[in-house]
Amino acid sequence: MRRTNGITGTRKRLSAIAIAITFLFFCLFARLVALQLFSGGMLTERAAEQWYRDLPLSAPRGRIYASGGELLAGNDKAYDVYVRPSAVTEKERAASELSAVLGYSRSVISEKLSERKSEVTIARRVSPETADRIESAALRGVYCVASYKRSYPYGGMLSKVLGFTNVDGDGQNGIEGYYDRYLTGTDGYVYSSADMAGRETDGKTRYVPAIAGCDLTLTIDDDIQSFAESAVMAAQAEWQAKSCSAIVMDVNTGGIAALASYPSYDLNDVPRNDIDLLNLLSKNSLITDVYEPGSTFKIITTAAALEYGTVSDSSRFYCGGSMTVDGQRIRCWRSAGHGSQDLAEGVKNSCNCVFMSLALSLGTEKFYDMISSFGFGEKTGVDFFGESGGIVMNESSVKTVDLARIGFGQAIAVTPLQLITAVSAAVNGGTLYKPYFLAEVRSAEGETIYRREPIEAGHPISEKTSARLRELLTGVVKDGGGTKAQVPGIEVGGKTGTAQKYENGVVASGKYVSSFIGFAPASDPKYAVLFIVDEPSGYTYYGSLTAAPYAGMIFSRIADSEGWERAEEEEKTYAEIPDVVGADMAEATAMLEDAGFVVETVGEGKAIGTTPAAGTLTAVGDVVLLRGEDSS
Repeated sequence: MRRTNGITGTRKRLSAIAIAITFLFFCLFARLVALQLFSGGMLTERAAEQWYRDLPLSAPRGRIYASGGELLAGNDKAYDVYVRPSAVTEKERAASELSAVLGYSRSVISEKLSERKSEVTIARRVSPETADRIESAALRGVYCVASYKRSYPYGGMLSKVLGFTNVDGDGQNGIEGYYDRYLTGTDGYVYSSADMAGRETDGKTRYVPAIAGCDLTLTIDDDIQSFAESAVMAAQAEWQAKSCSAIVMDVNTGGIAALASYPSYDLNDVPRNDIDLLNLLSKNSLITDVYEPGSTFKIITTAAALEYGTVSDSSRFYCGGSMTVDGQRIRCWRSAGHGSQDLAEGVKNSCNCVFMSLALSLGTEKFYDMISSFGFGEKTGVDFFGESGGIVMNESSVKTVDLARIGFGQAIAVTPLQLITAVSAAVNGGTLYKPYFLAEVRSAEGETIYRREPIEAGHPISEKTSARLRELLTGVVKDGGGTKAQVPGIEVGGKTGTAQKYENGVVASGKYVSSFIGFAPASDPKYAVLFIVDEPSGYTYYGSLTAAPYAGMIFSRIADSEGWERAEEEEKTYAEIPDVVGADMAEATAMLEDAGFVVETVGEGKAIGTTPAAGTLTAVGDVVLLRGEDSS
């Protein structure tokens, strides 16, 4: 009986051992399966890290071109310097050589050579000449890997449009940032075998080539951009303004042909060490900032009144120098008043009383419907970071006096891009287009993968209204305040604007935004130009004097560049500026107008002088600035 019990106990122990062994084998098998199915890739990568070393091959960033194929942003060959500390056999010599070539501290280089890492970056984007010197030193474990440094052939041109990249080649702002996903390529690698200590062996080297980023073509016209750049710099030199800017738009597509602003900076020498300065110079205020448009907004008021039929060519208006609305006296820019006028005269005179009357005749609902139809109060959707939607007072909060002020461009804030987009629609037959910069995307092999077509965003007015509006605005340049935008043999239409600036909610004394927005050829517009002079120095701050001449300059150069046919110009007549010093402002104004000049006034009381000065031989129809006693 004891023998039987002993045998039974032994069998139980053997069975338990067998079960345990089976369980262990099962666990091991399960672990192997898990490693194969779930951790195989990770373990393979770890093995590769131990037995292989890789160096990146930088992918060329996509290039940016103007509409005519001119290179705006490209790549210069550069090199990144790496070391594999474990593979550097002559650390002292390597530290000395690299220090001498790169200009770095020898101790800093020595520290990097002693780091316990597989690869350490010593320098980024060094010149080919520097790389040659390093390669010629034949330092084992030191590598110069081909890379690229962003370059801009035109330096400061288009700086606020193109933007820039960081040292790693990533787009930071502007087109570089907005379309970084297209421009960025895919880096390649050079793999080489290494031992457990990270030292290279004589195994094979494998290359994974880099894939270049896509190339972009913009709507920017290289010639027109250069015309705009020249004009803003000339205006800045003349008026010593806070800034001078210009936008040129294709009115029939919404494509931005030029955008220039000064002061600017060289894209090849970005002031990265002064963040405040960089933010100021790189900010594209024509898209991101708002301002009161002043009299340029009268174009929209006129379009609305014509479209809704609340005004006709036979309508008449009276300006006595001011208008009282909701008990508030709102002055016209001409304190002596314009007297009785029809619509065409009111537009040429830019009479505030006329445009207050037009706004009031429309009423809040109709006027606001038109303002919204032209895109004010919301973003245009331009392909650019940081766009503002402008500021439009809530319709339910608008008082009658607010409506009157909006009629002549106060109590509303717009971006310059919004304004030129809306005016382009007003004169192109009534089609509002979404503004844009990108025209085409091509692969590195040259295959077109995207081509932008113009996008219609609405039809705020009819062709009939647009045609009449073009006629009225052509009169402004021919006989009104926009005469300095005239181009010999080319009809130009447009409107000047002079708006006071606000600081901390109150009018900033002596600070103005002067502007002109125009289009040409007037009968069949191709381009619109908005020119802005922000805070011109001195008392000559009217848009008719500061901005209009430079818009005309841009139109003239475009006409020559594109071979526009010029009509035979009528021979100009000239007259001397009469001496009006000491006369009342109303009397002095009448004397100048009787002599055939368009008069802008600043100040009140007795006249103290004119610009040009008395006795100057000046073209009849030109703008003359009359200064009163409190203008100096």
